[in-house]
Amino acid sequence: MKPLVLFDFDGTLADTAPDLAAAANQQRLRRGLPALPYEQLRPMASHGARGLLGVALGLTPDAPEYEACKQQFLDDYAANIAVHTVLFPGVEDLLANLVQEGWAWGIVTNKVTRFTTPLVRHLALEQHSAVVVCGDTTAYSKPHPEPLLHAAREVGIAPQHCLYVGDDQRDIIAGQAAGMKTIATAYGYCGNGVPVESWGADAVVDSVAALLPAIRRLLPA
Repeated sequence: MKPLVLFDFDGTLADTAPDLAAAANQQRLRRGLPALPYEQLRPMASHGARGLLGVALGLTPDAPEYEACKQQFLDDYAANIAVHTVLFPGVEDLLANLVQEGWAWGIVTNKVTRFTTPLVRHLALEQHSAVVVCGDTTAYSKPHPEPLLHAAREVGIAPQHCLYVGDDQRDIIAGQAAGMKTIATAYGYCGNGVPVESWGADAVVDSVAALLPAIRRLLPA
């Protein structure tokens, strides 16, 4: 059976933080507040509107104005979704090497289809990916394992022959719950404040270059 390597999207394959941070700062500018430094917003890029609006405006989902602000944030992001977003250096070669060595690969993200599909196309990822599971593909999102299990079913590969790579603790929780090997990408956003080394992943890598050796070790072709 051909192994399957599944990747989180934001902070793992693609550096989406600049455009997400810009949309978050746009909400501050709309309120007459100065933009925050990019470095302050970057760690929350994998946490979507909830994380970014929490840092940018101190808003929580129970705040009366949260839903309206969230919708404005999402609209601003959609309007400028691929201004600065790029693949992390080395990702293109990594994916090509996986295919060459006999692995299938896919994407499992909590980012909803509205945003995932245009970015996957913009970054030319759709032509070789075996599956793309978005945050609204199933009834659940990570850390629930169902999105990962759905991806495995779609490709027809048992979970024990799959590996999940992500930059957030919930990625590792989801991967473990799905019965998959896991790799944590410390080069990503890692924004929950818990040290990456304590997440319990089967491997932790500090660069894209370190991913292929780790994958080979954990999931032999």
